[in-house]
Amino acid sequence: MKDIQFPAVSYDEWKEQAIKALKGKPFETLFTNTIEGVTLQPLYTKEMLVDKLDEQLEQQISTIRLLKASDTFNIAQQIYGETSEQFFSSLQASIEKGNNCITINSRVSFSWNDENLTKLAQFLSENSFKIFVENENDPILNIFSKIDNPNIEGFILSNEPISSINFEKVKTAVANLVPYHNDGANAVQELAIALALANKYAQSVGDFEKFTAQFFVNFAIDTDFFSEIAKLRAFKVMWKAFSQAYGMEEATKIPVLAESSLRSYTKADEFVNLLRAGNEAFAALIGGADYFTVHPHDCLTKPNDKSIRIARNVALVLKEESYVENVLDASGGSYFIETLTAEYVEKAWALFLDIEKAGGIEAYTHSGELQSDIDKVFKNRVKAVATRNHSLIGTNIYANPNDEVPADTHAQFADIKRLAIPFENLRVNYKNLQPKIAILTYGKLKDFKPRADFVEGFIATAGIVPEKSGELQSVEEAIAWLENANYDYVVIAAKDEDTRLLVPSILESKLEGLLLDAAGKFKEEQEEWLGKGLNGFIFAGQNIVDKLSEILESLKEVQ
Repeated sequence: MKDIQFPAVSYDEWKEQAIKALKGKPFETLFTNTIEGVTLQPLYTKEMLVDKLDEQLEQQISTIRLLKASDTFNIAQQIYGETSEQFFSSLQASIEKGNNCITINSRVSFSWNDENLTKLAQFLSENSFKIFVENENDPILNIFSKIDNPNIEGFILSNEPISSINFEKVKTAVANLVPYHNDGANAVQELAIALALANKYAQSVGDFEKFTAQFFVNFAIDTDFFSEIAKLRAFKVMWKAFSQAYGMEEATKIPVLAESSLRSYTKADEFVNLLRAGNEAFAALIGGADYFTVHPHDCLTKPNDKSIRIARNVALVLKEESYVENVLDASGGSYFIETLTAEYVEKAWALFLDIEKAGGIEAYTHSGELQSDIDKVFKNRVKAVATRNHSLIGTNIYANPNDEVPADTHAQFADIKRLAIPFENLRVNYKNLQPKIAILTYGKLKDFKPRADFVEGFIATAGIVPEKSGELQSVEEAIAWLENANYDYVVIAAKDEDTRLLVPSILESKLEGLLLDAAGKFKEEQEEWLGKGLNGFIFAGQNIVDKLSEILESLKEVQ
């Protein structure tokens, strides 16, 4: 086997074979346009990478490797507890079972009184920490008057830097990109905003070195695996350029904190969130995050000891068992990742300059342009999910209709613009209405099964299990079945020629009040059928939320 050699193949030769395999489809169908405005190639080669980066390639790779702030992947597990007793019990267990960085959101259901602050101070004196606060007057910040150890290490996340904390290793100036991410921002926008916030803080401090000693970033990592790796790597490249603009020969290593994204989390079929969290944590590990928080799969409602432990173990398995930590910059040198990193740097830097030309991040925000840009991206995300151009497993595809949507949402995560919310609302509304829905299946099983399965999956996203007619063999049998069945909404699922045979006859004797749809696209017959009383059509690429919402409103009118 050592003597076996494979001939070198050029991109043009590969392209020629790819075109043959496409059997008439355009080669461009292999290209993917991302929500960041980047076109993903079907294949990346060394020549393409050199053309893109030229002599900057080695500089990009070395910059990313040199600016890693920590030599390990630190587990930053958030502590939960409805009472102070539960909170401190969970805190102690978390530390004993692998948590490297105590993560606390100050909005808890108990008060930060003197007793609780004194108890917490003992933990923070001995462990690194990450604390989310409302503002400089947050009661939890009184804890620092109870800590004697001057060498404590931690991070305080607030909308504005906290100036009242005088511990050298407690960083208080953060570019927290999570709120923007949760609003729908894409990777390029997050990177540009990170530098815009950094520039704002640097100018307010006046001394760049003093500023960098207090600065860190906090990203949310989404399910787009390679994109999120490139995002974290791109930040380091941009940070070096940003530091050079301030006259720094050597850029300071800035801690990169990250957490699993919640905009893709779902309340129904919540265990899928475990898979999302694992994917996101792995992307953060490869991308070079220094601290990472895995949110429990049921954090949107009410996490428990088991789900919290599983969340912590997701990160621990990656840290301890994947051996990725033993490799410096595991994705470095990948033609795809390096090209994507460079494209993010180019686009994000241009957006950062636009923000600065507009007067900085505050002026850009007050003008409404920032929110407008993010809203456009969010609408595109929502549309992609509704049309299944972006999959949310268990929500818009492969949905289990028997899953319940919990009514309560954890206050900490209630404002997140989650992509699953429209589908969750559909489930709740259909459950309240309880319509009787069926699929009229005509012909042999092999003929109608593909469309019947599609329709069943389509309707399942609203939490409905439709009944099926079975193999109806004649138009008369189909009409009789409809007349004898007591349904509110029926979809005809059959092959094209059978559908063209069925629909006109059924419409002639359609029961009053019955909503009737046909599965498939019938452009030539559409106008005629709709004019004779057909409700509409169900087909691939359709906006599921809009279609099921229209059906719901029609059902309300006839019930």
